[in-house]
Amino acid sequence: MKKNRASLVILAVLAFFVSCPCSAAEQPEEPSSPLPVKVLLLPKFEVGELCGDDPGEAQYYFEHYLAGGEAYDVPNSSCALYYKDGVALCLLGMGKVSAALNTAAVLSDSRFDFSQAYIISTGCCGSAYGSTVMGDVFIISTVVDYDLGHHMDAREIEDPDGTTWFHDVNYDSYAVVRLDPELTDRVYALVKETPLHTTEVTRAYMLAVFNGEDWAGRDPQVLRGTSVTADNYWKGIYGHENALLMAETYQCTDPYTATEMEDVAVARAVRQMGLLDRLIIIRDSVNMDVYMPGVTPESFWSGDEPHTLRGDDNVESADIFFTAMKNNFDVGRIITDRILEGRF
Repeated sequence: MKKNRASLVILAVLAFFVSCPCSAAEQPEEPSSPLPVKVLLLPKFEVGELCGDDPGEAQYYFEHYLAGGEAYDVPNSSCALYYKDGVALCLLGMGKVSAALNTAAVLSDSRFDFSQAYIISTGCCGSAYGSTVMGDVFIISTVVDYDLGHHMDAREIEDPDGTTWFHDVNYDSYAVVRLDPELTDRVYALVKETPLHTTEVTRAYMLAVFNGEDWAGRDPQVLRGTSVTADNYWKGIYGHENALLMAETYQCTDPYTATEMEDVAVARAVRQMGLLDRLIIIRDSVNMDVYMPGVTPESFWSGDEPHTLRGDDNVESADIFFTAMKNNFDVGRIITDRILEGRF
């Protein structure tokens, strides 16, 4: 009896893994002709598995569009491309180098036809204090490279209250990518009224740390904005002022709202492939771009435990992380469904 019961358990476990909707067939047979891609989703990381646990940048999209699809290792890259019914998804990795290399590798994969694809770069971000709240979702119209130009240590400049970035026109053609304005307008018009959510913990936290200012207590919204891409996880008033100055100096279409670590690289790779007019960037705010009161860089980053934005009571992001991920998906799903329906 015990042997039979054990056999039944083993069969049940095997059946689960065979039928699990989140499984993906590894290395399927090579397609006889390029697989058409209507939507290419480019999140950067996942906090655990692609489905069934706490969601990061990819999980909501993967579960909804790609569960049960196929997974292809992408040549000359560090990533796999998941594919199902005209939707593809690739986790690019964090930072500009990984994002650029993997984007170029994916778009160069001859097994897929991206000629009619819309490319959606999606993920979380920090956002500008004074004008945004955690949980906001941004439709990005311009991306700026934070690292190009000249950066000074604040201790070495003559004006201790001034910015620490100096513009260099020699970098301008690399430092800014302007997305297709007609496409950005169309996307924003489609999603600007999307209901977004926050938590009472996050709302109370924002009001407390920003002294009850009106902007800090509002509901999250879908906003247009400029994103400033850095290869370092910067925070603080000097970085905030630098980002504002960059958006002004480069005459960006929309104000600085978001900072992240990949999108200028994604945009440049997509532009190099001739597909910039099909690029959409969606970012959701999970933290602010300045330190919270009483927090210093040493207290924030020097501990033995790895820094994380996830948790029920985080000093940087309160409990907004997973809610913000859902906000991003609620916006991205509207766009993706319209594309798949042929009504975009």
